[in-house]
Amino acid sequence: MHDEPNIPSAGESLFARRIGGVVLGFVLFLAGLVAMLFHIQIIEGSGYRDKAARQYLREVTSVASRGDILDRRGRMLAESIESVSFYADPRIVRRTPHPRGKGRHGTFDNSSHIASLFARHLGGSRQSYLKELRKSRGVAVLGRKIPIAKAMELMNEKIPGVWFDREHQRYYLNVAAQLIGVTNSSNHGISGIELKLDRELRGRDGTTVYQRTATGEKFPAPDARQQEPLKGKTVELTIDGDIQSVVEDELAGIVSKYNAAAATGIVMEVKTGEILAMANSPTFNLNNRSTWTPEKARNRSVTDSFEPGSTFKIVMAAAATDELHMKAGDMVFAHNGTLPVYRLKITDHEPYGDISFREAIMYSSNIVAAKIAMEVGGEKFHEYVRRFGFGSKTGVGLIGELPGKVKPLKEWSGTTLPWMGYGYEVMTTPLQILQAYAAVANGGVLMRPRIIRKVRDPDGRVVNESKPEAVRRVISKRSADYLSREYFRAVVDSGTAVSAAIRGISVAGKTGTAQRVTDGSYRSRVYVSSFVGYFPVEDPRYAIIVLVEDPKPAYYASTVAAPSFSSIASRMIACSGELQQNLSMHSAEQEELRSIRTVAVPELAGMSAADAKRLLRWLGLRMDVSGERKGFVVAQSIAPGSRVEKKRTITVTIADQDMERRTM
Repeated sequence: MHDEPNIPSAGESLFARRIGGVVLGFVLFLAGLVAMLFHIQIIEGSGYRDKAARQYLREVTSVASRGDILDRRGRMLAESIESVSFYADPRIVRRTPHPRGKGRHGTFDNSSHIASLFARHLGGSRQSYLKELRKSRGVAVLGRKIPIAKAMELMNEKIPGVWFDREHQRYYLNVAAQLIGVTNSSNHGISGIELKLDRELRGRDGTTVYQRTATGEKFPAPDARQQEPLKGKTVELTIDGDIQSVVEDELAGIVSKYNAAAATGIVMEVKTGEILAMANSPTFNLNNRSTWTPEKARNRSVTDSFEPGSTFKIVMAAAATDELHMKAGDMVFAHNGTLPVYRLKITDHEPYGDISFREAIMYSSNIVAAKIAMEVGGEKFHEYVRRFGFGSKTGVGLIGELPGKVKPLKEWSGTTLPWMGYGYEVMTTPLQILQAYAAVANGGVLMRPRIIRKVRDPDGRVVNESKPEAVRRVISKRSADYLSREYFRAVVDSGTAVSAAIRGISVAGKTGTAQRVTDGSYRSRVYVSSFVGYFPVEDPRYAIIVLVEDPKPAYYASTVAAPSFSSIASRMIACSGELQQNLSMHSAEQEELRSIRTVAVPELAGMSAADAKRLLRWLGLRMDVSGERKGFVVAQSIAPGSRVEKKRTITVTIADQDMERRTM
């Protein structure tokens, strides 16, 4: 007997197919889910993680505090002060959660309250803040670079969707604008020392990774790597802030008095090459960028070259002394004021005949200078020009410095040598002329000018320090001393620069009045007036150049530049105990020098309180205020012009601005 096969019924077969379909569907679902998870977590995982991180993580760059710039006495010329910038996320502000404990749910638009709050604390219109907060996308900027004191109350507010970042803002003493330069909004130097030493000053930015809650509150992410910002290095310059201020004040006075296009002044230590002041006028306000223009921002001391005129006669005098062995008493013929050369004429401002070589330099005879240059010869004269540094950069290291222009010998025409003898057919910068005279003052040794003294790291360690650097010997010490004693001192004592004399101090120097080329010719009456000198002659310590472009109506250097040299030197000695001590050790006129310790009281009426205090400080005097603390001087306790001992206190009466207006 055989068993019957177990054949499923039709109903069972249908059920089995359905179960199989369900299982297959479930397997396919699981496979799809696994595939999707694989795609999300493996293939697209990094993208989704980045998207999630962007929603609750935010990396904030903490800009490093820029390094300080100091003067030679350690006084602040440029520093970074902390400020605060406020930002908001408009989406969070418009969906601010209701405060807890009030039994309410949902969100509300907090824009109106925030706009009113910021308008009250920071100023500006409420509508301007509302407009910013109603942006459809991006971050709302509610305030940039607000001083900490002004921002403190807002910083203490906890407002959903609003946060602040600490930033640094550059603040300047506002002297030596062209030398120090400025930074941009990104804290990078764009001119002057700020650009030259940008890498050292900038420091290293820090980064902080924050986590944000749904309400916009943020806190440092615990697992993220944080990097603290590192402050930039401190740069110490060779300049003296007080002397810089004196030179700038004097140059501004020259430009105003003579309606000049511009003026430049430099003060240098002859033995070290250190620059104590480098000033230009017109200038601009470092703390107010609206006053900046390309014309005002040029450091003319190194970026502008000009035909120097008679100050260049230092080359002729040096070559004559060394090569021709000429003496001060040697007689020369000045052709009664006119010397024909290659169908052209060289003229003097006076018709001199037979005069001594000393007199030729004292009275600045162009004819004698041209004749001596031709007697020296082109090859030797060119050698002396190059020895003194003309035609090459000084090496001071400032951005934009020009080398000037000295023609190669093969390009000289018949007129080049005689014209160069008295300062034409050659281009120089003011710093090059000063460097040349400082070389003679330094016993014939040319020093490299220096403007950067030291660089320190944030811990105060010196990482770079410049030292006095002798470039080369230009002439012998004997010849240098002879030039100073016999020629350049005579120019100030009895020649064209008697107005450059300094009370109590022996001075040597030379005037220069050169006609400037305009549109390819000398026909227009545009002049450059200059005086360069050094003191004391017995043991020179300081050299100064003053150069004035296109003064009007007077233009002779004896009238324009030489008196300014005297004023700058007298004021810088008066305001510096260091200079007085240095000079008293080397000056023969001790009684006269001691008289510098007394000063004339200036006229203060009409000055602001701040300007009056600054002027008195320059002169070594103190100020006591009577009446208002802000406003203008209306009276002073010691009459203008009275001579008083330094450190004397002058009491001034200050009236507020409204009172001052009513009295006018």
